[in-house]
Amino acid sequence: MNKKPFVFISDFDGTITERDFYWHMIDKYMPIEGIQWYQQWKKGEFLDIEFLNKVFNSINQTETQIIEDILQIPIDPTLLPFIQYIKNHGGDFIIVSAGTSYYIDILLEFHGIHNDVILFSNPGFYKEKGLYFNLDPENPFYSSRYGIDKKKVVEALSEQYNVLYYAGDSEPDYQASLLCNTRFAKGPLIEIYEENQIDFYPFTHFSEIQSFICFGQTHSLNFLDKIR
Repeated sequence: MNKKPFVFISDFDGTITERDFYWHMIDKYMPIEGIQWYQQWKKGEFLDIEFLNKVFNSINQTETQIIEDILQIPIDPTLLPFIQYIKNHGGDFIIVSAGTSYYIDILLEFHGIHNDVILFSNPGFYKEKGLYFNLDPENPFYSSRYGIDKKKVVEALSEQYNVLYYAGDSEPDYQASLLCNTRFAKGPLIEIYEENQIDFYPFTHFSEIQSFICFGQTHSLNFLDKIR
């Protein structure tokens, strides 16, 4: 099988958006319980998917209200031109998220980019005033901790593309990103890379990354000192 030239893989929450979807819901609808659940999760008392389940199931709002809340979530204003840059140079833009496709699809369609990206995420649906996951343990990308195993997704993509780029912001992105040629990081992922002496580029907006990608190859490091 002939491989495609290159792919840019990105996390969604905290990478394309400024904050995770669960924080928007906690702040607005469950500031006390949500913080307690967050602290328990960080202590290891909940798996990631269990924590998200608690938050999403407890929104207690109509679907119309939840959709309105989703549409208020800001995304990186430079994302759309960056995606077009990738596509114009023969690459694909793929989102890999351990959130749920329910709110991601709504946001992508709202911003007019749902046809320009490929999404791998946990299926989700609305019922009884909350959001619920629809996970399939038989799915080849299934993870009991995250719902979706980003590393397994990237392993599959590595069979389809010659060059892989990865952008993320947190621990679930770490193992997956190690399979890629070049990594871009923001948020807690920066410290994880530094602690493990992994090469990466820090970024705030996708427009900053564009200087490092040209026809599936990485530009000279003279553009910016690589962080290690």
